[in-house]
Amino acid sequence: MLKSKKLLQQFAKEYANFTPTNFKLKRALVVTKLSRYEFEQQRNPQLSREQLEKKLRDRGTDVEMILYLHNLHKDFEKRVVQSFQDVGCEVKMASRSSLSKDVMRWADVIVPVGGDGTFLLSAGRASPLFALSQQKTPIVGFNSDPLHSEGRLMLPKHYSDNPADAVARIKSGDFKWMHRSRVRTTFLGNNGEIPESTDLFRHIEVKMEQVTTKPELLDQNMARKYKARMKRVLPYLALNEVFIGEHLSARVSHLQLVLDHQDVVNKTKCSGLCVSTGTGSTSWHTSINRITSRCVEDLLKSLPNSSLPDLSTLLASSEEIAQQYNRNLLFAPDDPRLCYSVREQICVGVWPMPKTFKERDFGQSVFVKSHCLDANLVIDGSIMYPFNDGAKALLEVHPEDALLTIALD
Repeated sequence: MLKSKKLLQQFAKEYANFTPTNFKLKRALVVTKLSRYEFEQQRNPQLSREQLEKKLRDRGTDVEMILYLHNLHKDFEKRVVQSFQDVGCEVKMASRSSLSKDVMRWADVIVPVGGDGTFLLSAGRASPLFALSQQKTPIVGFNSDPLHSEGRLMLPKHYSDNPADAVARIKSGDFKWMHRSRVRTTFLGNNGEIPESTDLFRHIEVKMEQVTTKPELLDQNMARKYKARMKRVLPYLALNEVFIGEHLSARVSHLQLVLDHQDVVNKTKCSGLCVSTGTGSTSWHTSINRITSRCVEDLLKSLPNSSLPDLSTLLASSEEIAQQYNRNLLFAPDDPRLCYSVREQICVGVWPMPKTFKERDFGQSVFVKSHCLDANLVIDGSIMYPFNDGAKALLEVHPEDALLTIALD
């Protein structure tokens, strides 16, 4: 615990170097959500509106609902734009297909409007531009549909009722800066080559700007330890998590892990590896590791009655116990540590090796080597790279990679 506090203090000092000292809100870039209806339109560009709606109805889609949600989002989007214009701010709008480095460089603040997916899109596109820059452009998100979306990355839900209040506070400087840690992924190898990335939204006509990084020589200690000559930092940073596993979920993922550059190689067979940030701890990290009240009840009932005289009382509190356990899975968005989670680790026979290997733990770095057949390394559920037998990656957190966001309340 003491080591974690010192690490957090060290990172806090580093974060201060990347905080704007003269922030002025004059230009806002509003990043629009791709609604389900727009998604269907882009998948079927040859169809008229009537033809598209007939096709959707014929397959059983609730067309009225997706139209209702589409219009709900567009109306809220207009309210957000108007709120920024009302405080004298120039506004530009961008979508998944038009979000570019130039338009992001133009803005004083980037404003995703939608849900967490839109926020992750904005953060992901900001990665290549701002990852190593002293001058960062902050991001602040508005949840367009708080009734149907949790929107944990967005402003609190009451600002969805009155976005003008939030904009007025941002304009007056009545907010706090939050640095959300992100995962830097570095491929290790002998030739510096990396496979081509794939956008998981590739079925939509999106012109993604090609971002490349140059290979570099590894220092001698790293080269000797991981049996590689070259390294190449991927141009995309993970705000939530990096997931590594077989493309076919029914197939076992065979991975080797080294934590914090230790001398122990941990070998596991599982359903995949999720390496999460504090921001991502509210998402997939919790879904993988959470327990239910039924689990608590089954565990208590399996213990000898003599050791628990108040078993009935504990059983009555099983829901509260489960909720407290699940809350304890969360950690702060600016926490400089990573938390890895091994999904459904095989724990029979020789697996895992060594037997002391934990299925979940914190660390500052995670090295992963693949022995998979058809696996991928996926960044924030959006960008994926092939990660098959022999592929090596180092996952780390660096202060300069943090995403600068605006926090209210």
